[in-house]
Amino acid sequence: MDPEAARTARESLDLVFHMSNILETGLDRHTLSILIALCEMGLNPEALAAVVKELRWEAIPSLSSSASSLSATPPAPSIP
Repeated sequence: MDPEAARTARESLDLVFHMSNILETGLDRHTLSILIALCEMGLNPEALAAVVKELRWEAIPSLSSSASSLSATPPAPSIP
């Protein structure tokens, strides 16, 4: 990749990352660059968005259950 193309790609990713932060997507630069590359390969952006949402939705229960199990305190012993 020539230096001008690399600069343009970097600036484009910076812009997309800035927009992502404004929209509070939680996507990092690496993930965004992968999604952009998939779009450039011809994948449907709406389908990719649906996949990202689905993966996040599936990850939420496992994250919340593991977080609750870590922060759960054992019940206090009962006094007879």
